[in-house]
Amino acid sequence: MGNFNLDFSSDSELSSVPPSPTLAARSSPEPAERYPTPSSQEGAEPAEGSARQARPKRRRNPLPKERTTQYLDLSKSLYEQNDEHNLLVQTLRHQKDIVVIAGAGISTAAGIPDFRSTDGLFKSLQKKHNLKASGKLLFDAAVYQDDALTAPFHEMVRSLSEEVANIKPTAFHQMLARLGIESRLKRLYTQNIDGIETSMGPLATEIPLNVKGSWPITIQLHGSIEKMVCQKCRYLDNFKPDMFKQADPPACTECTDNDNARQIVGQRSHGIGRMRPRIVLYNEHNPDEEAITSVMNADIKSRPRVLIVAGTSLKIPGVRRLVKSLCTMIRSRKDGVTMFINNEPPSGKEFDSCFDLIIKGSCDEVAHQVNLKSWESKDTTPCVYESSPEPIPRNFNSTDISVVVTPKKRPRADTGLATPSSHDEKPTKKPATKATNIKIENPASNGRSIQDIIKKEKAAAHKPTSKFITKPAPNPRPKKAATTAASKKRGTPAAPVNKIASFGRVTKTSQAAGKLSTKADGKPMQPVPAGASRNNGPLPKTEQPEKADKLNPESLPQPVASS
Repeated sequence: MGNFNLDFSSDSELSSVPPSPTLAARSSPEPAERYPTPSSQEGAEPAEGSARQARPKRRRNPLPKERTTQYLDLSKSLYEQNDEHNLLVQTLRHQKDIVVIAGAGISTAAGIPDFRSTDGLFKSLQKKHNLKASGKLLFDAAVYQDDALTAPFHEMVRSLSEEVANIKPTAFHQMLARLGIESRLKRLYTQNIDGIETSMGPLATEIPLNVKGSWPITIQLHGSIEKMVCQKCRYLDNFKPDMFKQADPPACTECTDNDNARQIVGQRSHGIGRMRPRIVLYNEHNPDEEAITSVMNADIKSRPRVLIVAGTSLKIPGVRRLVKSLCTMIRSRKDGVTMFINNEPPSGKEFDSCFDLIIKGSCDEVAHQVNLKSWESKDTTPCVYESSPEPIPRNFNSTDISVVVTPKKRPRADTGLATPSSHDEKPTKKPATKATNIKIENPASNGRSIQDIIKKEKAAAHKPTSKFITKPAPNPRPKKAATTAASKKRGTPAAPVNKIASFGRVTKTSQAAGKLSTKADGKPMQPVPAGASRNNGPLPKTEQPEKADKLNPESLPQPVASS
């Protein structure tokens, strides 16, 4: 057995006698943690267990926040677009892992025209070389199949190379170089062939690209005129404009040396290749296609934070797919931002939900508002910028100022007839105007009112009617009842004329016979069947001959024989 050091002193808990259950219940209540109900005493502090239970649980929002698109117009007042301007400046000053997809629009400020604008290369080359179609033919792979297109193509490439040699980088190029120095620019995909980006140290590239890893910052999607390549042996050399003054492509120097060496040894010739600018034309294979695909897939998997699409109209299918893929991935992040910078908005409904901010204006104006350090500065420490930057004022010309004159509001004129109000509501009185003072008569208001007609019918119903009942004529117009001579002598009023709809055929004889009719033997009048002879017959004899003698027989209606 092991040695156990047990202390049986009076202070030990083991030596004390356990209390009885009744005393334990009275003297020492159970701890408050077992009773989750609140204390009955006012002002009592809750126990630790109840306090933990009372803490509200944090609710997680499973649905992502809805993304909207904001618009920033650099030609308008930036003080009225403070939120959009702040998003632009703060993103380019502080965010990391930035991917830029650039087009020809970032080089227009340097004097190099773009392709598809009204003053672009497609229009200018068509006029210069009298081409039947657009100048796009000079950027097609068919230029080496037609001698009439090879000479203009060599002239265009040679003049472009000479212009680029004397051009300085624009403000947007310098901003990209500064982002590269600060290690915040992850990748630059450029569609330009001028090579201005790669002439700057922080944006240097590699030609050709390596398929497996260690890629440079700048990826040239369409090559550049800085290099020329042999179509046969793939020999790469710096571009020399003097070799492209003629229509025929120059011979490859590497192939020439190898062919001369083989002839000296006595081997057969393998042929001599032709040199061409290392730019990707329409309808031809890109030599760096496999490496560019590897770079794109790697950048999408790395989940960058910011995407900036600048100076491009997004007409190339491969660039469109890359933009949509990056926008979908970046907008899924909480801190991701996507921007589009160009003088015209992106075309196509597929880009409606791709960008958080669409900026209308030049790329150099964006760099002017961001106002980063110079890329030539040796200071690599991150700059501390203002938390809420103010827009930098621009020098406006007199043509930028426009005066807006608001037209005066004309007084409202009430024209037409006022509609009657519903129920018995009294219409509100309007101030008298020239239009309301003009009284326009309503043709439907001519004639007697409905109230007068109702009163006359009620009064006629209580008075005794004449012995003779008049039958109304089929004429729809109302006529006054003619008073007979007998009624004049007797002083009795004539019966009122009631309108009764006639359903039978109306003739002239029926109109004459139906003017006055009487009741015979107290029987009601019966309709005459169709085709039967119509005869009113003699008048019945009156029961009071004395009163009948007083009547004038000429005033009584005479029987009319029906035809």
